[in-house]
Amino acid sequence: MGRPSRRRFAVAAAATLSGFVTAGDATAPRDAGSPGPESSGSESSGPEAEGSTSPGPESPGPVSSGPVSSGPESEGSESSGSASPGRARAARELRGMWLATVAHLDWPSRPGLTAVRQRDELLAHLDTAVRRRLNAVIFQVRPMADALWPSSYEPWSQYLTGVQGRDPGWDPLGTAVREAHARGLELHAWFNPYRVASHTDPTKLAAAHPARRHPDWVVPYGGKLYYNPGLPQVRTFVQDAMLDAVRKYPVDAVHWDDYFYPYPVAGQVFDDDATYAAHGEGFPDKAAWRRHNVDRLVLDTASRIKEVRPAARFGISPFGVWRNAGTDSLGSATTAGVQTYDDLHADTRKWVRERWIDYICPQLYWNIGLAAADYARLLPWWARVAEGTGVQLYAGEALYKAGKAGQPAAWQDPAELSRHLTFARDYPQVGGHVFFSAEEVRADRIGAMARVIADHYQRPARTPR
Repeated sequence: MGRPSRRRFAVAAAATLSGFVTAGDATAPRDAGSPGPESSGSESSGPEAEGSTSPGPESPGPVSSGPVSSGPESEGSESSGSASPGRARAARELRGMWLATVAHLDWPSRPGLTAVRQRDELLAHLDTAVRRRLNAVIFQVRPMADALWPSSYEPWSQYLTGVQGRDPGWDPLGTAVREAHARGLELHAWFNPYRVASHTDPTKLAAAHPARRHPDWVVPYGGKLYYNPGLPQVRTFVQDAMLDAVRKYPVDAVHWDDYFYPYPVAGQVFDDDATYAAHGEGFPDKAAWRRHNVDRLVLDTASRIKEVRPAARFGISPFGVWRNAGTDSLGSATTAGVQTYDDLHADTRKWVRERWIDYICPQLYWNIGLAAADYARLLPWWARVAEGTGVQLYAGEALYKAGKAGQPAAWQDPAELSRHLTFARDYPQVGGHVFFSAEEVRADRIGAMARVIADHYQRPARTPR
């Protein structure tokens, strides 16, 4: 089934958002005793690590209590009619890598580099993608309510010069788009909608920062600052800020990761009571209202991208578990301590089933056979979610775990990642893989990426369209 027309999209969207009940609303709540991964001491769950020990792909979070069996309508069942053993490699597939800028994770390598050195490093990452026979780079251009292009809405990113708002003397996003296309690579512009700062002091932001001009838009939580997703004016602003780049540059896609409402932090409350009192009438509870706020951002952004740049796609890379089957019979056969529907108020399954987005790239950052979140169970679950929707499914891959001290034994084997791609071949819904992250693709510390290339990427491939 193909993507819906603009008119069908608008009609379906209006119908969906006219009510407040979404798939899974009638199920039991998540065990309140299971803290989210931000408090577990694991790494970040985003595709980027944010330079701290916050939520993470490192583990699926603490194991939730309760059964994992599924009802007759469950997508958590291991049996599936989707597999097609022996399927030949498709002529088109996405082979991507995330290029993270937050906390200098991938680029720039450190603060204070000259514009020439920054540009050289950026181009080196693009060249690495070509050498590894990748065909797409997902470039983080708005890591902290800032910009890696001359934005009409937000200040220059501090990760360029070390000082937020200081002009770096060149245009990283414009250069990345031009040079990626010259190399035959797609360039997906990666934005973080609501994250403002990795601290709670607004005075550390650039003087003209919108969060300082509108302090009522901002909520401190877990040692960070976030825009309040419940405020309509915030949703409009963050869309305007992101779409500024889409208007100015021929990006191939708009990309979001897993950060919506923040990951839970033990003992802390995201203080949006006043906003809920002002805007939450008619919703059964605050959780339903929060999910509606995120739905609204996704749906409105999708519609506006179509207006601004019709050829650009809209993709989201969420945490890999929507809901556990023990919480919802439609959920996956997992026991993850974080569930995007309940903890981040992100109904990722709905966005695919309703065809609001063009692609979904769940972060399946666990090894085959991990009891709490088995790659070999999660990928088929996502394949069933995407089946028949026209939404492209790509698997987010944890290259950064390969050979990393402290990881399970499976990740010390250079062949683990290649086994993921071999497994995915049996699911025609899977249209490619994205590797976290660019520096890991370059360094390839135990040869896991080289194994992927030898086993799966011997020839270049065109991207799906």
